[in-house]
Amino acid sequence: MTKRRLTRQQAWRIEKIQAERARRAERREAVAGGDERLGPETGGVVIAHYGSQLDVEGDGEAGAPQRCHLRANLDGLVTGDRVVFRAGEPIGVVVARLPRRSLLSRPDARGEPRPVAANIDQVAIVIAAQPAPHRNLIDRYLVATEAMGADALLVVNKVDLLDEPAPAAAMAALLAPYQGLGYRVIKTSRETALKTLGAALAGHTSVLVGQSGVGKTSLVNALLPGLDRRTGELSGPGRKGRHTTTTAELHHLPGGGDLIDSPGIREFGLDHLPREQVAEGFREFRPFLGHCRFRDCRHRDEPGCALLSAVEAGAISRERLASYRHIVDEG
Repeated sequence: MTKRRLTRQQAWRIEKIQAERARRAERREAVAGGDERLGPETGGVVIAHYGSQLDVEGDGEAGAPQRCHLRANLDGLVTGDRVVFRAGEPIGVVVARLPRRSLLSRPDARGEPRPVAANIDQVAIVIAAQPAPHRNLIDRYLVATEAMGADALLVVNKVDLLDEPAPAAAMAALLAPYQGLGYRVIKTSRETALKTLGAALAGHTSVLVGQSGVGKTSLVNALLPGLDRRTGELSGPGRKGRHTTTTAELHHLPGGGDLIDSPGIREFGLDHLPREQVAEGFREFRPFLGHCRFRDCRHRDEPGCALLSAVEAGAISRERLASYRHIVDEG
């Protein structure tokens, strides 16, 4: 998980790009009409992000978003951020970001944290029999969820694919270790989502994550009648899904709570988390962390490793330890 060191030329290019972004933001502010044409400062939440602009919903004004530019000194806002903004016609301006309660991030191409969604308290990890779920990807989501202090919910979609004994047994074997660790599991489908998944999301600010093709968009359409998002069929020999959601958006659920629909991704790196925090993200590791003979133990084959002893005692599964090693090796 070693980060690449930037060359002097790369650092100069990044600095130049950031300076140009700041100049563009200042020009956008001028186009917005200047302070004299803007309304008073008010609180709101970012409900969608579109490159250099975002939609902000004012407090108590559900269904009436204001398209806004950013102040030149603001960057990195994501869906779910609480902000202070000034309304304008047609474009307002976001002037400040309020403190975050939580932040879901993943690394960018340089291994630096890239925010995905803010102020969420529940991460719904959607899996299905097709495309085939990957244990290590589930573990990555769980580590990220534990790191941000949110709750995790495993959502098994397309339950009709589990009618046959073989896929049903494979899914049960995949889920058993997570259920044993106390993670909640919800089984649902497009037809039953409003009743099953909707009840689990009520009262929370949740984000749906999962590899492309697991049916997140279909679930969103079912949870939010009338939204009618475009969905994509599974394609190719590996039955991988095509990306149909292009930006994270926040929606209010009919039964209460908010839902952030994030673009489907097939990989979720954790390069931005130190090795110690990744280990903390495996909740069954925690009683044994700090008890190894060597302080810098990498939990490989070191003598006196508390995690290896826990594996031999059956307190930690070999699969989960292997998944941890895979994450720290590849990020």
